[in-house]
Amino acid sequence: MQDVRDMRAARGVAHETAAEGSVSKVVLIASVAAVGGFLFGFDTAVINGAVGALASTFQAGDAAIGLSVSSALLGSALGAFMGGRLADRLGRIRTMVVASVLFTVSALGSGLAFSLWDFSVWRLMGGIAVGMASVIAPAYIAEIAPAHLRGRLGSLQQLAIVVGIFSALLVDYGIAAGAGSAENPFWLGLGAWRWMFLSELPVAILYGVGALMIPESPRYLVAKQRDDKAREVLRSIIGRAAAAKVIEIRQSLSSEQSTKAVSLRGRFGFLPIVWIGIGLSAFQQFVGINVIFYYSSVLWQAVGFSERNSLIITVITSVTNIVTTFIAIATVDRFGRKPLLIIGSVGMALTLGTMAYVFGTAGVDPSGNPVLHGAAGPIALVAANLYVFCFGLSWGPVVWVLLGEMFNNRIRGHALAIAGSMQWIANFVVSATFPALRTAGLGLAYGLYTAAAVASFIFVLMFIRETKGKELEEM
Repeated sequence: MQDVRDMRAARGVAHETAAEGSVSKVVLIASVAAVGGFLFGFDTAVINGAVGALASTFQAGDAAIGLSVSSALLGSALGAFMGGRLADRLGRIRTMVVASVLFTVSALGSGLAFSLWDFSVWRLMGGIAVGMASVIAPAYIAEIAPAHLRGRLGSLQQLAIVVGIFSALLVDYGIAAGAGSAENPFWLGLGAWRWMFLSELPVAILYGVGALMIPESPRYLVAKQRDDKAREVLRSIIGRAAAAKVIEIRQSLSSEQSTKAVSLRGRFGFLPIVWIGIGLSAFQQFVGINVIFYYSSVLWQAVGFSERNSLIITVITSVTNIVTTFIAIATVDRFGRKPLLIIGSVGMALTLGTMAYVFGTAGVDPSGNPVLHGAAGPIALVAANLYVFCFGLSWGPVVWVLLGEMFNNRIRGHALAIAGSMQWIANFVVSATFPALRTAGLGLAYGLYTAAAVASFIFVLMFIRETKGKELEEM
C-alpha cells in the first residue's frame, strides 16, 4: 500500500509541475526522432518512379521486379522485429543510429546497383531500416513526452511518414522531368532513376547526426540503473517533478519484475495487450490504405482518367493525408484515442462501401477494366479522398500513438517488435493480393476492405481502452 501511495503522490507532483518543462525542447526532440518516420515514408514510396526504368535497365520481367519491390516490405517486417529488441538492449538512440547507417548504405547501394539482385539486397537492407524506424520512433516519443502532449507528439510519426511519401513523389517527378525520363542520364551521367534513390542520402545522414544530439529515453535509463542521468533528462522536460518521476518509473519496473525476465507469453500464446497491439497493426493495413498509395495512378487510369489526371489525383490524395494528420495532431489529446478510432472506422466503412458499390456495379471494357459512366467517376473520386481523410484523422496517426504508449515499461520494446512486424506482414499481404483482386473485380477488393473497416469498429469497441492523459507508468 505504501508503494501505491508513493506512486500516486509522485504522479500528482509530476502533473502539477509538467508545465515547468520546456515544451519547445520536447517538441524538437520528438521531431528529430520522427525523421525516421520521414525516411520510412520516403524509402517505401521512392521506388514508384523507378520501377519502369529498373525493368528496362536490367532487362527484368514482372516477377523479378515484383520480388525486388517486395523485398523492402519483407525487410521491414524483419527490421521491426529486430528494432524493438535492439532498443531494449542497446538503447533507443543507438538503435536510431543503426537505422541511419542502414538507410545510408541502402540508398547508396540502390543508386549504384549493377544488377537487379544486388539492388534487391540493398532494398532489403533499406526495408530493415524502415522497420526499425517504424517501432523505435513511437516508443521513444512516448517515453520522452509529458502525458498531456504525448498524443500530439506521437502523431508526429504519421505526419513524418506522409510527408516522406509526398516528398518522394515530388523528387521522383522532379528528377524524371529534369532528365526527360527516369531511364535517361542525369547528373554525372548516372541514370535519373539512380538519383531517385541517392536523393535519400542527406536525410539518412541527418537522421543519425540528429539522433546523437538528443537524450536517451529516461525509461530506458532507469531500467539500466542510470537514475541520475534519467533525472537529468526529465528535469529538462518536466522540471522539478523529475525526481518524483524517476521514483515512479523505478517502482513500476520493480512491480513488473526485472527487465531481464521479459516475457510476452500468455494464455493464448501472447499476453492480451500484445494481441491488441497486433490487432491494431493488422487492421491499420487490412482496410486497404496502401492500395490507394501504391496503386492509385494505375487504378484511376484503369477507370478512364488520363495518366496526367491520375498523377494529379495521387498528389491531391497525398496532400489530403497530410492535412488530416494535422487535424489528428490537434484533436488526439482533446478527444482521446478511442473516439477518433471509432469515427475513423465508421467513416472508412461508409466510403469503402460506396467504392465497392460503384465499382461492383460498373460496366467492363474489352480489356476487363471497369468503366464508370456519368456521376460514378466523380463519386468514386470523392469517396476515395474522403476515405483517406477518415484514415488520416484516425487509424493512421492514432495507431502509432497507441503502440508507443499502451505497453508497460517492462515489455514495450519487445511488444512493439511483435506488433510492428505484424503491421509489415499485413502490408505485404494487402499489397501482394491487390493485383489479383483487381483482376477478379474492384467491387470485390473494396468489399473486403469494407468488411475489415467494419471489423475494426467492433475491435475498438470491445478491446481498446482510452489512454488519453495517462502516464506510461499507469499502463
